[in-house]
Formats: sequence, structure tokens, C-alpha cells
Amino acid sequence: MSGFSLVQTIPVKNTLGECILWDEETQCVWWTDIHESRLYRYRYASAALESFACPERLCSFGFVDGDSRLVCAFASGLALFDPAGGDLQWLYRPEKDYRGTRFNDGRVDRRGRFWAGTMVEGEGRDAQGRPAKGSLYRISGSEQRRIFGGISISNSLCFSPDGGVLYFADSPERRIMSYEIDPGSGEPGEARVFATVAGDGAPDGSTVDAEGCLWNAQWGGSKLVRYTSAGEVDCVLELPVSQPTCVCFGGEDLDLLFVSSARENLSPERLAAEPEAGNVLVYQTGVRGLPESWYCG
Repeated sequence: MSGFSLVQTIPVKNTLGECILWDEETQCVWWTDIHESRLYRYRYASAALESFACPERLCSFGFVDGDSRLVCAFASGLALFDPAGGDLQWLYRPEKDYRGTRFNDGRVDRRGRFWAGTMVEGEGRDAQGRPAKGSLYRISGSEQRRIFGGISISNSLCFSPDGGVLYFADSPERRIMSYEIDPGSGEPGEARVFATVAGDGAPDGSTVDAEGCLWNAQWGGSKLVRYTSAGEVDCVLELPVSQPTCVCFGGEDLDLLFVSSARENLSPERLAAEPEAGNVLVYQTGVRGLPESWYCG
């Protein structure tokens, strides 16, 4: 892709790096290694890397307004978590009795509400013994809502710049859906197909840039795809990893692209061919992103 150059690699070799977010206040990039139950923070200017142990697998998270804690989607539920001290406050655990399901992708919307979806692992069963399906949930203050269900793998959660559109993917369906949402109530409207993923990839994590275009990491496809707000492919960034997982914009000018990736299920031969697998890739771009929204509790 013209104008994009790989400027740095953060060599962490994550099993399943995910949910990469830029904290504009501290100029740090954060992400999680889900299967290793580790949270990472990297101060870009000084190249200082820290990691924190988590009480269980941390699948996605968001920053909290006026608070050093994070709002987190752990495998078994949603909580407030202090990475430095380890304090944990559970907020909502709607699927904690299911066997074979866990939370996955999550994002804070433009009004400060946290959305997170679940996924099925193995032969998941619900409380009545039926084959489990995941759901999309939303929390804000005292509100705890199940938005819809029937999901295999929740992914690609992000919002248009004005907060009026929710993007969401059930990865095995290989489609990114869009929903007009009421910014006040947060209620989504009818599902529409925003984009269908072509080739070998499946939609994983996404972000939206300042122009309203959606960037999607395509698991198994070795690429990021930028879609216009109309769902048309604008450009493709080929990557040196086959399993990119999530993407965010960061840096002082929000023009750096950070890409997390995974080593999960790659053979020794494949890992030898992909030395950057599991690392965080940093690209210089001519595109600006948007600051992350913060959870208002």
C-alpha cells in the first residue's frame, strides 16, 4: 500500500494478542494476550514495555473515565480491574455457568457504554444443556443488557465517528454487519450487511478512522482491509503475519497503525516462515485515527 511503511515491531510473541488500544492521555498502547492471561502496556516514546498478570483470560477491555482501572471482558464476565494492584470488581457475568463459552471482543461506544460479545469454545452448553450460542451485551452504570444472541464468535466491534452506527461481525459468517443505533438509548436497528470478506480471511478486530472508514484485521488472511463508510474496499495492507487480530491508531498525531497478532495453532514450520507472528506491528500512515472513547460507568 502506497504511503504505509513498517517502522517498528514490538517483539512479544503473544499466543493470542488482541484488543489493542491507544491511551492518548499517557501516550501508551495497551493490548492483551488472551490465552496467557497477560495485559501489556507499551510507552511508545521510550519503548518501555510492562505486562500485568490477570485473574483469568482477559479478552477485551476499555479505559475508564476518571479511574485508573479498566473495564474488562474477562472470559467469564465483565469487571472493573486495576492492573497495578490486581483489585477486581465483577459487574456482570451472564454466561458464567455455560461450559465452552467465553467473552471475546469489546469496545466502549461514543457515549461511554461498554459493549462486549461472547463466543463458543468447543462443545459449549447453556444452563439447560442445549448447545450454547454467544450473545452481545452492553453495560452502563446500573444497566446490564443482552442485545442479541445466536453468535459463534463475536468480533469487529466498533462505532462510526458520530456514534450512530455499530459495526459487528460473527467471524465464521465472514461478514461485517452494521446497525444504526440511537445514540441516546443505544438501541440498535435492523442489521445490514456492511461488507463481505473475500479470500481466506475471517473478520477479526476493527477500528474506525477520522474519515469514517473501517479498518479490519482479517484472521487467516495476512492483511488489513480498509472499507469506506459505504462498505467498499478502499485499500489493502498486506502483512507478514497470517493471523492479525486487531488494529488501532496511536502516536502523538494518531497516524501510527498498531496491529496485534497471534501464534496460536501455527505449526513449527509456519512459525519459522512467520518470524513476526505474535508480535505487534507498527506502521507509519497518512491516515489519522480517532481517540478511544472512555467508559463512564
